Amino acid sequence: MIELRPFDSLGGANHGWLDAKHHFSFANYYDPARTSWGNLRVWNDDTIAPNSGFPPHPHRDMEIITYVREGAITHQDNLGNHGRTEAGDVQVMSAGTGIAHAEYNREDVTTRIFQIWIQPTRTGEQPSWGARPFPKGERAGQFVTLASGFDEDGDALPIRTDARVVGATLKAGETADYPLGRNRRAYLVPATGAVEIGGQRVNARDGAAIRDEDVLRITALEDSEVVLVDAA
Repeated sequence: MIELRPFDSLGGANHGWLDAKHHFSFANYYDPARTSWGNLRVWNDDTIAPNSGFPPHPHRDMEIITYVREGAITHQDNLGNHGRTEAGDVQVMSAGTGIAHAEYNREDVTTRIFQIWIQPTRTGEQPSWGARPFPKGERAGQFVTLASGFDEDGDALPIRTDARVVGATLKAGETADYPLGRNRRAYLVPATGAVEIGGQRVNARDGAAIRDEDVLRITALEDSEVVLVDAA
């Protein structure tokens, strides 16, 4: 089962400095058919103006993954963590028992991110933050695990939930398989390009909600950069 969610159908709001599109119900956007997908709760497509950003605000009991598509995002929090994550790289914040953080675009160019929230399996733990580069060459033609709650994905950023975030860069005509399993759900968004899954075209920034599939076969119709959440 593959349900296409075209970009034009997403909710959202334009705040001037922030143009946000929501794949799932978020803030003032509510769609009862799009409240979550398994333990995936939020997928926001954010465009952040230069020299602006989110001032300090709190979170708890949520795994928050930021995938930077263009530009860079600068993180700081009340634990003393500070870091700059560039395009193609990933940061993870496990909100745990509570954390306050700020996310700024300190650049002179627009920053574009996917921010993904996944409900944790483990709660009551201390908050944490981490980031790492994922050079696109490592995921050329194949899926690479960016963040994971599974021990076997040792090189990925850890998250405290039964889920994975994976990414791939595919040249036009290339195909990559992802072993999902019929008891799992996937949500896929091309950051750039366009792909085909199960006979359906998924354009850049469209969402595809997928379940009841053993193996996903993704074929690039154009040069594409793809992000996928494998959810419980």
